[in-house]
Amino acid sequence: MNEDYFRVTSCQHEGAQYTIFSGVPLKANSYRINSRKYIISIRCENQSLPIKPSVGQQWRVRGERVLEAVQAGDYELQQHVYNAPVEMECTLPESGEALIRFIASDRDFTGIGEAKARALWDAFSSKLHQMLRYDKADHRELLRGILSDVSVDALYNGYAKYRNLAHANWLASLGIPLRIQQRILKYHDERTVDVLKSNPYALLGFGMAFRDIDTIAERLGFAKSAPQRLAGALETAIRRQVEKGHTYATYKALKPLIAELLQDAKLTTDAFENGHQSGQFIIRPDTGTYHPTAQIMMESVVAKRLKSLASLTDSDEAVFKALTDAVLDLPYNLTEQQVQAVESSLTNSVSCIIGGAGTGKTTVLRTVLRAYNSLGYEVHAVALSGRAAMRLHESIGFFTMTIARLLREEPIEHSLDRPKHVLVIDEASMIDLPTMYRLITHLDPSVRIILTGDPNQLPPIGCGKVLSDVVESGAVATQALSIVKRQEGATGIPEYSATINRGEVPRSLSCGAITFHEASSEQIVDRCKALYAESPQTTQIVGATKALVGELNQECQRLLNPDGERLQFTLYGENFYLDLRLGDPILFTKNNYNLGIQNGSLGVLTSTERGYQDDQDTYGLVTLDTGEQIPITEEIFDCMELGYAITLHKAQGSQFPRIVVAIQKGRISDRAWLYTAVTRAEAEVHIVGKSSHFASMAKSVSNANRRASYLKDLLLEERRGSGVSQ
Repeated sequence: MNEDYFRVTSCQHEGAQYTIFSGVPLKANSYRINSRKYIISIRCENQSLPIKPSVGQQWRVRGERVLEAVQAGDYELQQHVYNAPVEMECTLPESGEALIRFIASDRDFTGIGEAKARALWDAFSSKLHQMLRYDKADHRELLRGILSDVSVDALYNGYAKYRNLAHANWLASLGIPLRIQQRILKYHDERTVDVLKSNPYALLGFGMAFRDIDTIAERLGFAKSAPQRLAGALETAIRRQVEKGHTYATYKALKPLIAELLQDAKLTTDAFENGHQSGQFIIRPDTGTYHPTAQIMMESVVAKRLKSLASLTDSDEAVFKALTDAVLDLPYNLTEQQVQAVESSLTNSVSCIIGGAGTGKTTVLRTVLRAYNSLGYEVHAVALSGRAAMRLHESIGFFTMTIARLLREEPIEHSLDRPKHVLVIDEASMIDLPTMYRLITHLDPSVRIILTGDPNQLPPIGCGKVLSDVVESGAVATQALSIVKRQEGATGIPEYSATINRGEVPRSLSCGAITFHEASSEQIVDRCKALYAESPQTTQIVGATKALVGELNQECQRLLNPDGERLQFTLYGENFYLDLRLGDPILFTKNNYNLGIQNGSLGVLTSTERGYQDDQDTYGLVTLDTGEQIPITEEIFDCMELGYAITLHKAQGSQFPRIVVAIQKGRISDRAWLYTAVTRAEAEVHIVGKSSHFASMAKSVSNANRRASYLKDLLLEERRGSGVSQ
């Protein structure tokens, strides 16, 4: 077994799974070079790293090494190569000269060269570590005698990365992947080691699998029956149910999942008892169902707000006049259903307007909002996606924004100069429980709410089925629009989708603006990419599975943008790239409300130029379909994908001029899926696949509302808190 100390001088590669970096040898605990006749090279899996290697860092490596000869100009150097070393740790230099060189060379300490680093050590010597460990006003004042305000910030930010090196090294020794190390250190900081020593299953909340944590827990001496392990198994089982869209679970659903994790029948029983005692869930006594505390809390808050608003009605003379004026001002007559919808939304503090494509939801909404505007209400309108927000603005004439943007701005609150507010939530069938909770808590209780949407579409990506529960409860004033009004030059899409929604197969699979392309499973990709290529700027492909969507994206990129400049950069001294090319459509796959993106946000990669913004390196720009530019930072690397083709769930809340629908027979391909896919199109639909698969999908019973949720029950409760006990 061999051991080397070295200073990093080069980071040659950082891939998805492994990293290669090298450096010059040092004597232990010093900056002095042992020899210039050899270099050290490390080749390892990313999960074994305690921290991302960076030029200037000091490392210790232990393991089996191989000696290789490398040519450096006219000289031949010996290379000590460690493949998958047994131990690796990065160390923060303690001595003066080592620390000076480290600060001067490490790119995290932006703007601090050797002269300033040496001046710091000369002024404070070993006290410098203590000053940087604790960011205090008096420490900053002392540092300003040598550094600018910008450099002081850089010094603290750079030091913070290495402050928890001992923790990072310990985490790496347990086999905790680097990405999870970073998350837990950011959250728990210096308490990380203590937290994990007391409960390693805390790693579940940072994305680590139960089986992997089990291995760590065993190394740390935890028994199979430890309460922490029992709680971890229950948490994992509940998470799996929530990931399926449920907000609660039954004993029947949870038991086999927990038994699989614990591999012991008695421990499975103990897990339920332990979870009940510790408050991991709430048991509903009349049904025996298990409700995670986070989900039932959100459902309770949403239900309470909606019930409170539902109790407030307004039907005075001013409201009647605004209603009459708004209706009479229209150049056409509304149907009786539409008039009732306008009246319902004006007289009730919370209301729903539901219906399929072509039934006039937009007409009703535009009329309602004009009436509200005449009554002195400030109108706020939001949609899930940028494209949907723009379409809503064009339809109603009022300012609109995405939900992500609204949640980034100041809460909507009552004030003397702005006393009355109404919020429209468009495409509300796509709103999951956590998003609805965030919206509700972002509004003053007096803010009126109008929900519009189509409950027959697919349920949201996240847990819950808010709109369906609200409509089915009958607790909120709801007007359903069912009459499809055919207009001259119409696409035929509303009629076509309505037929599917009834569980019927259209008499002709191709009609109006809908074209059916018969294709075998092997032909689908080629037919879809060819259709996309006919009009790339207006087309969106939607598919049922991630596998199909992934293949479509690769093929479309290969066909339409094979030579585009790749998104590539140097990160922490290493060459790195994503196979995204300048001009590619981009899909974001995670929510980040601070940046203004949501799971399903779409844009185009419009720049691959390096920059610096808000104390972060940037590697390009994505221009969203709202026009907003999102700087590409390390934070969003793992949530960017190609967007030529997307799953239907990612298309929720959006419409596109031209849709190509790739149909496949499968578990999720049902009537609701087909209906939702067709209604994503504004003007033109191309359906690619087997006609027999189309027919079976149209006739199948929809899975859309099979989710288990408690919101409907809470809305129906007459007394607060009835029916649930802890």
